[in-house]
Formats: sequence, C-alpha cells, structure tokens
Amino acid sequence: MTDVAREYGLGGLPVAVVLVALFAIVLARSHLTYWAGRAVARGAQHEGLRRRGPAGWQRTVERAARVSATPGARRGIALVHRWGPAAVTLAYVTVGVQTAVFLGSGLVRMPYLRFTLASLPGSAAWAVVWGTVGMGAVWGAVTLAAGSPWGLAALGAVVLVLGTVVGAAVRRRRRTEPALVVADPDRHDT
Repeated sequence: MTDVAREYGLGGLPVAVVLVALFAIVLARSHLTYWAGRAVARGAQHEGLRRRGPAGWQRTVERAARVSATPGARRGIALVHRWGPAAVTLAYVTVGVQTAVFLGSGLVRMPYLRFTLASLPGSAAWAVVWGTVGMGAVWGAVTLAAGSPWGLAALGAVVLVLGTVVGAAVRRRRRTEPALVVADPDRHDT
C-alpha cells in the first residue's frame, strides 16, 4: 500500500487516510461532471434559440452542447435511462463509461440526492480498488515488463497498439459527429 500511496502523492500516510483522500477525489470529480451536465441541461432549457450573453459564455454553451451530443454521452444517457442510479454506482468500477454516465445523469436531471446516494458506494469501491490492487497491478505490470528487454518491448507494443486504436476511434468519431447548428435569432430570411 505504501508504494500505491506514494504514486498518488500520499506516501507516508496511513492506509485509512489514503483511502479517504481517494474517496473524496473521485467523489468530487463525479459530482463536478454531474453538475456540468445539469448546467448544460439548464442552459439548453433557458437559452432555447435565444443567444444572449458574452461570447465566451456562448462558446462554452456550444462546446458543452457538442459534448452532450457525442456517442459517448448518448451511451451514458441510455445507461442512466435503463439502469437509473445503479448505473451511477456501477460506473465507478468500469473503465471508459464513468464520465459519460456522470454527465448523462446531469443531462437527464437525475435528482441530486439520488445521484449522491448512488455515488457514495461507487466512490468507496473505486477508492478501495485503485488505492490497493488497481494501481499496484498497473505498476507491477510495468515493473515486470521492465525487468526484461522482451517484456519492455511487449509493453511498448501494447501501448503503441492501444494508442493507435484510440486515435483512430477518435478520428472516426469526429468525422461522423454531426456539426452543431445554432440558429441566429437576429437573422431574418424572407
């Protein structure tokens, strides 16, 4: 546990303190993501087709609207619709859907108390997994691979392949995402 705590910058602290710190960190991250989703939902409801406010605010609204229309955000919304608060709890022990589920919970305006109650056990599970075996497993694999030239080459190949696959998926997703079209209320086509 000491090596894991050191990786998080919490070396020398008791295990309980490390787990509480990780719990607080992941809880804050998930709740900030939830509130970002709520802000987008509220902004969309309030703004409608009216475009008011400073240019920086408009860019933020447009960027958030683009994110909320991505396939990942749509998957997160679908999971929240199907599983409700259980999706929030289970999202903590998954890789790749956490942010989508938290953002989706805010976008569908899940009641905050329900989101909070669902996120407490999930945050605790995340803290235990990543505070004990999770980070230890990652660094154990790196240490094992670095122990031999073949292991290091294999680790490098895995990282290269994963990077290539993720990069291709991101490029493909960007090409297929619809462009955000915002009506200009000052423009009158007759």
